[in-house]
Amino acid sequence: MAAADAAALPPAVFLMGPTGSGKTALACALAERFPLALISVDSAQVYRGLEIGSAKPDAVARARHPHALLDLRDPAQSYSAAEFRADALAAMDAARAAGCVPLLVGGTGLYFRALEQGLSPLPGADPALRARLAAAAAVHGWPALHARLAAVDATAARRIRPGDAQRVQRALEVIELTGQSLSRQQARRPAALPWRVLKLALLPLDREHLRRRIGERFDAMLAAGFLDEVRALRARGDLHPGLPALRAVGYRQAWAHLEGATDFAAFRLQAIHASRQLAKRQLTWLRGERGLQRLDPFAPDLQPRAQALLQAFLAVGDHGTATGLR
Repeated sequence: MAAADAAALPPAVFLMGPTGSGKTALACALAERFPLALISVDSAQVYRGLEIGSAKPDAVARARHPHALLDLRDPAQSYSAAEFRADALAAMDAARAAGCVPLLVGGTGLYFRALEQGLSPLPGADPALRARLAAAAAVHGWPALHARLAAVDATAARRIRPGDAQRVQRALEVIELTGQSLSRQQARRPAALPWRVLKLALLPLDREHLRRRIGERFDAMLAAGFLDEVRALRARGDLHPGLPALRAVGYRQAWAHLEGATDFAAFRLQAIHASRQLAKRQLTWLRGERGLQRLDPFAPDLQPRAQALLQAFLAVGDHGTATGLR
């Protein structure tokens, strides 16, 4: 796209980064200075009742800086990348109509990619087929089903971890329903996002600092009542650990602990390790993204640098949106 054409598009901001890097705090700080509408990009925060463990903005932060796309689903329900894209586009249009610039903040790379690049049309879920695949996994294990996927769609298998039950199941489901590989179908995408996007990425120069931060944050979640939150979810009686909501990092380990699978010390270490592994995967994904403005989340000049980048971005063109400092 030519520079002049790109400048004519409405502006939007992506604020991305690994778990524990301070994305929400920076988003709220920027919203104090610019006319921004905050939109969550988090696959756990879409669920009601997942508050502490998903690091959902608290009531005070949300009262001052409302976040769209929080609490969209009950934990018993599913929520897809396609649904997120539709909801995010609607929220972005609403922000623009209100005279604000949408700032999408979160760490779910699949959602950011679906929003920016679009999604190829795929068949809906087939409950009977999913149940059959789950039964096969119960007997043979998900790595065995991943091997089955690798035999028919090596590209998808390289992208999907053997232990990622949800994505292995979905890939096999799509292949059985359509007779075509998932990777081939995903290559047929609709038009790209019709917005001019500034990508801010919180990428720590000191990885050990991030590792410490993740551990400290999880301990703070425990002190805030995270296990009581999971106890309340278990007490409902209609939820189980196979649901997408409860496969989220932290919740999976807490559920197993409350079922007696681990003692407290082992649970804590497992949850922190899983959070650090999530951060590692998020950083790997971000390294493959193009056009990032990289910011060290632990640098003392983080906010001034982010403000300068945003101010320069919003100064390009006049789109009928208030773009000055507050």
